[in-house]
Amino acid sequence: MPRILVTGGFGFIGTHLVEALIEKPENQVHVVDNLSTSPIELDSFLDSLGRPANLSWDICSVEHYHDSLAKGGGSERIDQIYHLASAVGPVGILTHAGKLAPQIINDTIRIIRLALRTGAKVVDMSTSEVYGGGRDGYCSENDFKIVPPQVTVRLEYAVGKLAAEIALVNTTKVTPLHATIVRPFNVAGPRQSGRGGFVLPRFLSQALANQPLTVYGDGSMIRAFTHVQDIVRGTLLVMEKGRNGEAYNLGNPANKTSILDLAERVVRVTNSSSKISFVNPKELFGPLFEEANDKYPDADRAINELEWHPQHGLDDTIRHSAEYIRGSQLASTAHFEG
Repeated sequence: MPRILVTGGFGFIGTHLVEALIEKPENQVHVVDNLSTSPIELDSFLDSLGRPANLSWDICSVEHYHDSLAKGGGSERIDQIYHLASAVGPVGILTHAGKLAPQIINDTIRIIRLALRTGAKVVDMSTSEVYGGGRDGYCSENDFKIVPPQVTVRLEYAVGKLAAEIALVNTTKVTPLHATIVRPFNVAGPRQSGRGGFVLPRFLSQALANQPLTVYGDGSMIRAFTHVQDIVRGTLLVMEKGRNGEAYNLGNPANKTSILDLAERVVRVTNSSSKISFVNPKELFGPLFEEANDKYPDADRAINELEWHPQHGLDDTIRHSAEYIRGSQLASTAHFEG
């Protein structure tokens, strides 16, 4: 029976990954999550899963979990570790300024130690932010990583993730550790919360209420939105087939779009009467907020080596996200009226 640890397993991507893992009854899945960025109500989520016998959890930080295992002798068997725990979102990371890089790096070091002690394979969820915008937005695993001159919280996040990647890869060169890295591009889909500053749930909440869609700047920023289910399938393939010490872009190049086009698509797909409103995000979130550089992926490595093929187009991703938000709103109304 494979024993699988998922840090951040009650987060947006994590809940979808956990759902996929527990579908195999032979998998014993354990989640470590402090719920600081979780978009779900835990009891409701567990009820929706039927509280399966092959799922367990600790509500705590990676640091607390690692230290408690170490104090207990570290005898617990773990076969696979999916390391997703992290502060997330262009707004969500702002309160961690100055602490973000140490949190990311130290948690990854703890995962390395745990994996070396238990012999577990590791998949680390990094970020497309490590490319710093790549080549006019185009990002390949073979490209240089670019560090811009302006120091921002977003840069701290990106450099922290890149340093964690480097520590993982170098450890694979000098120890028996088997570790691979996922660099996701603009993940979207059901359960994503707008609280962290993610654009699609914000647009959808506004469109479903027929309110103006708040586009930051002129909306020309380029992204490639990737359905969370495609990210999960790719992440599972990285664990299964990924080459030791390698990083894999997971992003849907076919979904390349501007933020303004995304807003217009949301209005069309939801049949909303909303208008577009252009705003300055620094006036909303303060001077620490920075928009990401243009970015879209070269996904050839994942497609060719892992036989991963993203299946969800942009309109599908919008529809699935809208259905989830509508359902959540109906559930909230029913709970309030009850």
